[in-house]
Amino acid sequence: MLNYLKGFVEYMRIEKSAAGPTLISYETDLTQFFAFLAGKKQLPIEKIEISSLNHYAVREFLTHMQHQGWSRATMARKLAALRSFVRYLCRENIIESNPIAAVSTPKQDNRLPKFLYPLEIQALMNAPDLKTTAGKRDRAILETLYSSGLRVSELVGLDLIDVDLNERYVRVWGKGGKERIVPLGEKARESLIDYLNNSRRFLVSKNQQSQAALFLNKAGQRLSARSVRNILNKYVEEAALQQKVSPHTLRHSFATHLLGAGADLRSVQELLGHVKLSTTQVYTHLSREEIKAIHTDSHPRR
Repeated sequence: MLNYLKGFVEYMRIEKSAAGPTLISYETDLTQFFAFLAGKKQLPIEKIEISSLNHYAVREFLTHMQHQGWSRATMARKLAALRSFVRYLCRENIIESNPIAAVSTPKQDNRLPKFLYPLEIQALMNAPDLKTTAGKRDRAILETLYSSGLRVSELVGLDLIDVDLNERYVRVWGKGGKERIVPLGEKARESLIDYLNNSRRFLVSKNQQSQAALFLNKAGQRLSARSVRNILNKYVEEAALQQKVSPHTLRHSFATHLLGAGADLRSVQELLGHVKLSTTQVYTHLSREEIKAIHTDSHPRR
């Protein structure tokens, strides 16, 4: 079965324009399933036949993941990878019919995304020391993430030519290489101007490739997603925020605050780069929960 994995990954990359992280996720999830089958059959993973891929094996795999304490979201993602793989096998006439069509997706936990309140956002934005080169860069990173609702992968992928400070927008390459234009708030624009004029020039290296990147590390190379997470963790601690905050938390906050202020769902969907409206709709539930909490805290007959 491993023989077909490389072809599947190439198919997803070329035909479906799947992004690098998505391809890695597919390969990892499918390899884990193959390893599970190999363990069950006590065979080397490369000896697993395509005939082993059936609904009984997949259900056993789901049960195994449940016993391991994996979240339903993770289980659903791995099942989605298996379904995509099976569709590829059918398309290539490697198998005649879908052997896992009867397997249902695990019911998802109704967990709402975490977000920060405006005062917490303000505390976070004020945390970087603007007297330092790194502080100017970090403020620009935080402001851009929150102002435009970018994914961290989109942020670190930005080049200088993707930012128009006069028109106040950034050009973003999202999942599947899809382009979208996202507005920049005035605070983000100001912080980017400060970074570009007074910080970035001290970080630029002689490496021509790195000179195109918007955000640079101290070695003058393009900043990585992991580095952005580390930067955010530093300021979350300095701002004494009493919760775990990731770059995606700022994206959640962006969407929640827009909808809470009356933005329509379709516009927020476009800004976030969501393919499906249902993905964006979770933030309407989040806003309702926020309203409910305010009512509970404020109503005299609560």
